[in-house]
Amino acid sequence: MPQRSPLRYPGGKTWLVPLMRRVLGGLPADRPWRMCEPFAGGGSISLMSVAERHVGHALMVEKDAAVSALWRVVLRDSEWLVDQIRGFVPSAGNVRRLLASQERGDRALAFRTLVRNRVSYGGILAAGASVVKAGENGRGMASRWYPQTLARRIAAISAMTPRLAAEQGDGMDEIRRRRRCRRTVFFIDPPYTAAGKRAGRRLYDHCEVDHAALFDLAAGLAGAVVMTYDESDEVRRMARRRGLRVTAAAMKNGHHERLRELIITNW
Repeated sequence: MPQRSPLRYPGGKTWLVPLMRRVLGGLPADRPWRMCEPFAGGGSISLMSVAERHVGHALMVEKDAAVSALWRVVLRDSEWLVDQIRGFVPSAGNVRRLLASQERGDRALAFRTLVRNRVSYGGILAAGASVVKAGENGRGMASRWYPQTLARRIAAISAMTPRLAAEQGDGMDEIRRRRRCRRTVFFIDPPYTAAGKRAGRRLYDHCEVDHAALFDLAAGLAGAVVMTYDESDEVRRMARRRGLRVTAAAMKNGHHERLRELIITNW
């Protein structure tokens, strides 16, 4: 599967791409479809949907200011970002100085976020995340820094504008705004904090979600929706009480452990 996102995002959904291709291919063909991804993160599903023309347009919404700044620069200022990537030497000293910088503005925040994501364990951006030391084959931080690959991915994403957009905002608010749009397909991948799960609290700064309210919104959408969650009886009950369909899908996490996640839809 093509790797399109420049981010090594914890909880990323590249594994879901084959299934989403089938889902999008099965939507009614009598209207043009738009995608809304209200908890965008690494944006793998939006990127795939636009790149492969399953939808005419996709909107990625992200609450985290650092991640949303990166997406804005990728889409609007990609040449500058690519120059920074190609000129950066990921030594321990350079990384330490960059991450300690307080420089403001989208450009500075975007590049700092990208570097932090690439050199942090598991790509975790939450406060307190540690950076790699030995790295792969003893190469340290450089083992997570692939300038040519990153430059190629960013150029490809930039070429998708204006069919791809990114905004900073609250995902729940965006769902409410678009709840009556029959031509929007929602891909909803919230932080996994339902049913007492802790992963979302460890991985993301913005992790608190009213899951019951989110399920209420999903059940009332005029358009199609696909939600993903950790498997739990509580999540299954929340979905079924609202008339949503639940399917379990096998996947592997970053540690190559075999797990099951729930795929929840309204059709």
